[in-house]
Amino acid sequence: MSANFACYGETAIATPNVDKLAANGVKFTNAYVTAPVCSTCRSAFITGMYQTSIGAHHHRSGRGDEKIRLPEPIKLLPKLFQEAGYFTSISGWPIAKGLGKTDYNFEWDKSVYDGSDWSKRKRGQPFFAQIQTQGGKLRGSNESGWEKSQAAAEKKLGDRTGIESVKLPPYYPRHPDVLRDWAAYLDSVRMTDVMVGEVIARLEKEGVLDNTLVLFMTDHGISHARGKQFMYDEGLHVPLVIRGPGIVAGSVREDLVEHIDIAALSLAAAGIAIPDYMQAKDILATEYTPRIAVFSARDRCDETVDHMRSVRTKEFKYIRNFLPNRPYLQPCAYKDKKQILIAMREWHDAGKLDAVQELVFRNVRPEEELYDVKADPHEIRNLAGDSNFADTLVEMRGQLDRWMDETNDRGRTPESATMYDSDMDVYLNAMRRKNDPAHLKEIEANIALMKKWAATIPASPAKEGD
Repeated sequence: MSANFACYGETAIATPNVDKLAANGVKFTNAYVTAPVCSTCRSAFITGMYQTSIGAHHHRSGRGDEKIRLPEPIKLLPKLFQEAGYFTSISGWPIAKGLGKTDYNFEWDKSVYDGSDWSKRKRGQPFFAQIQTQGGKLRGSNESGWEKSQAAAEKKLGDRTGIESVKLPPYYPRHPDVLRDWAAYLDSVRMTDVMVGEVIARLEKEGVLDNTLVLFMTDHGISHARGKQFMYDEGLHVPLVIRGPGIVAGSVREDLVEHIDIAALSLAAAGIAIPDYMQAKDILATEYTPRIAVFSARDRCDETVDHMRSVRTKEFKYIRNFLPNRPYLQPCAYKDKKQILIAMREWHDAGKLDAVQELVFRNVRPEEELYDVKADPHEIRNLAGDSNFADTLVEMRGQLDRWMDETNDRGRTPESATMYDSDMDVYLNAMRRKNDPAHLKEIEANIALMKKWAATIPASPAKEGD
């Protein structure tokens, strides 16, 4: 889910609870995830480390016979809280008995969570709780999901968002299905806002709100053609609002922050020492020096092999495509079943898309992309080949090279065939249990294509800044 809340400038819907949270706390306008997909993002946050530094950069990896183990001495954030005497919990909302979504790309011990509900803690015991909502997934991927999502919003809030209220970015066509999906997405934002209000109300009822640090963020941007799984701001830019002791109400922070920073600031707020190994920064510290750039990575997602890196400053975004000979929209069964992708492909085939909307349908990618995000916030005009920006290109290229070296980016070594096959066995077995032969056949075909491409299409060599 992207930052489509009223306090972030969304005008089509009202989001009173997140707005109130921001009015009583601090709103970060330049918060970015280090990965545009859930499992890698969560693996990074829960360790306070870049997923590329700990080998957790492939989406839902290490799930089969081949395992991924965290390097020493890295511990999960809830373990650090437990060692300090905190009760730790993770849940969905409403809270159920089982643990909420974790989705970590490494072996871990479930005992780091004491339960799903902080009400089970000892009297007077402090708690560290994570609450996972469904976010944009509430809207589903087709008409039945859209209707279910909008009907729920209408029942809860009295109305639903109409397509006439939808303002699409210029790279998406006003196809009826695209508009319908976006309207349903906005209603999923409204329902998420309701859940935020319910959590705050419970904390207030229990008398702990004023001495609790409350953080609201999402684990990637909207799931769309250029959003989730991509290195554009639509996939990386997320809301981040924090309320609690010592936070100046109604304040706004415009400096660049990464979602992993939540790990460090949470520890600091509790008076727990931040481990020396941790790459996250305490962005609430009085002596904090703002980042001049944020970094992100996208690698394999499900069966679809990819390798991208990006660095973003306040002025520019640089993306490196290590597999430039592949299409932007590589085959991916998870995304290809979405009605919005089906609709866009129909208009692409019919010649109904304009030049900007056609960009995502290119069969190859440039090795490098450079965008002036102030003048071109939708990241449409690639300046990598513009001589007027040659110095900026070299500078951004160098920043990325240094980051990859300094953080020991493990994505520089391709995923082994044994690891890929191990994870694909788990994925295929899960799909077989869903009894959807057509979807299963599509995944199998995609896997075969990925292996064919790996054998015949070389990756792009790394650029060297100079």
